Amino acid sequence: MVSTNYAPEHAGIGPYATQIAEHWADRGHETHVLAGMPHYPSWSLDPAYTGVWRHTEKRAGVVVHRRRHTVPPRQTALKRAAFEASVLAHGLVAPPVMARPDAILAQMPSLAGGIIGARLAARWKVPYVPVVQDLMGAAAAQSGIRGGDRAADLAAKAESYALRRATLVGVIHQTFVDKVAAMGVDPSRIRLVPNWSHVKGPSTRREKTRAGLGWGDETVVLHSGNMGLKQGLEVLVEAARRDPATRVVLLGDGNQRAHLEAVGAGIPNLEFLEPVGDDEFPDVLAAADVLAVTQRASVLDMSVPSKLTSYFAAGRPVVASVAAEGGTAHEVLRSGAGVLVAPEDPDALLAEIRRLGQDPVAADALGAQGPRHVAAHLTRAAGLARIDALIDEAMGVPST
Repeated sequence: MVSTNYAPEHAGIGPYATQIAEHWADRGHETHVLAGMPHYPSWSLDPAYTGVWRHTEKRAGVVVHRRRHTVPPRQTALKRAAFEASVLAHGLVAPPVMARPDAILAQMPSLAGGIIGARLAARWKVPYVPVVQDLMGAAAAQSGIRGGDRAADLAAKAESYALRRATLVGVIHQTFVDKVAAMGVDPSRIRLVPNWSHVKGPSTRREKTRAGLGWGDETVVLHSGNMGLKQGLEVLVEAARRDPATRVVLLGDGNQRAHLEAVGAGIPNLEFLEPVGDDEFPDVLAAADVLAVTQRASVLDMSVPSKLTSYFAAGRPVVASVAAEGGTAHEVLRSGAGVLVAPEDPDALLAEIRRLGQDPVAADALGAQGPRHVAAHLTRAAGLARIDALIDEAMGVPST
């Protein structure tokens, strides 16, 4: 596997890459991962890897080959390009020292990871299978990153290069299919491999967790995960500013956290929480009254946030401040566990938060749809089985 993100990263794509690799190792396969240095979602290097340029370690039966790269604390198109270039250069100059593999899977949105996977597969003459988690060309155009318009064309070309060389292409959502096909991939080689809920359900009473967090009887709306540009989290900051009776909690980290803290300075009902451990995380989600997912209005078809699978497992209602045409809106409605509001509209967001906060019976009923959706469609076993089937098909292994 080629995946810039990997454990100990606990947000975004890292947990999926880790669970796939560990699943392969558990099945007795010799499993190698070419990964970057842990840095996400804080976009700061994990102190344990300070001064490390190349390192091979074994985690849960998986051999992880790490290569150093830049870690830009702020996102601009130029800095993102430097990040991708450093991942690409180091990965190609110093590929893993290992026996010829049977197949290579690459986790994208790392453009560099996709290109490295394609090049290594060509060198070893083995099947190459990228899994598209985000569309980077669309991301550059839609996310609001400075210089994104200029970078979008270059990113799309690199993305197309990596995808057109694939034996099969996995996409995590149906809305990605047409975009991938437009890059020159035959639709007959595209397979749907949705992400799964990679966290367990809550195990502690909500009241106990709320008390430990210092939350009272006020309505608590929580956003978890990366605080980046495409999330447009200013809408939650403004919601907190407009309604002192609603506690707005931003849990996690990201390159926009400092900006959000500055914008929200002096708002007493706006709270920033550091990332919590995997064991505690489901309980914190479940302790909120409402879980929020937000995106800029321009974000349509570039990504489906991985946080949604965790939100559904928590059993709380989801309010999605996103474009109605995008994949995120589609998933929220498909789950039955949430409602949509117009993106970048704090008044619309507040109206739904207040409605759910004032009607706990309706909120509980809406939130209860999430675990049902997980059980029916998003189990880890089903998700890993889809990945196995994708690799088996690429290798020509007969289905059983």
